[in-house]
Amino acid sequence: MRTRTFALTTVTSAVCGAALLGPAALPATAGVPVPDTPPDTRVGPAPGDVEDPAVSAEELLAEVRSCRQISRGRYRTDANRSKATVPVCGTTDAVFWKADMDIDCDGRKTKACNTKSDPYFQPQTAFQTSRGTPLDSARLPFVVVPAPGRIWDYRKSGLTGGSVVAVIHKGQVRYAVIGDTGPAGIIGEGSYALAQELSIDPHPTTGGAASGVTYIAFKDSRISPIESRAKAERRGEALARAFVGRG
Repeated sequence: MRTRTFALTTVTSAVCGAALLGPAALPATAGVPVPDTPPDTRVGPAPGDVEDPAVSAEELLAEVRSCRQISRGRYRTDANRSKATVPVCGTTDAVFWKADMDIDCDGRKTKACNTKSDPYFQPQTAFQTSRGTPLDSARLPFVVVPAPGRIWDYRKSGLTGGSVVAVIHKGQVRYAVIGDTGPAGIIGEGSYALAQELSIDPHPTTGGAASGVTYIAFKDSRISPIESRAKAERRGEALARAFVGRG
């Protein structure tokens, strides 16, 4: 729910590329139990994976090549962008958008996410854990959706806190949940942990990806508890298989 940071727009593509490839950007949360979360943070290979591998980025992207726009207008990717370029598109089972990824570090105060690391830090998230506490953006992969407004209301598309989202970047697919809301006219934001999972620099003010991120939010897909990464991954993989015709 924070105001967008603008540092990403001043970082050159070369710096972003180096951050994406650097060792520090590799996922650091795999296998680490999440506070307020059952210790099931990652899902290992399921039986039969050799014969029936996980849904690939290419398969998912093939399903979102064309856009049936459902938003009334388009979104900006940052508050200081004068032109709105990103529509929200719809299919029977999902909605999707293609944008950048700014870093959301709001919620539970941690070593990675606090007022010193992020001058726009807010100690709450739009949706809470099953214990009624803010989400931990440093540990939980989640997506930020625009607050309901004249352009689009995510609630009318069968989405809510805990809805599962497939996020694709540079050939990688990760499953997250909707965990926070942002400004009504801006789109393209994910949690610190989601950026790490996608090998994107997660720093809240200098990190992020300038473009090339696809978000596919599955309708009526809410998981509970919202903080269970394992449930999000299992549900996401099942929904993705159905979405590409393998379900």
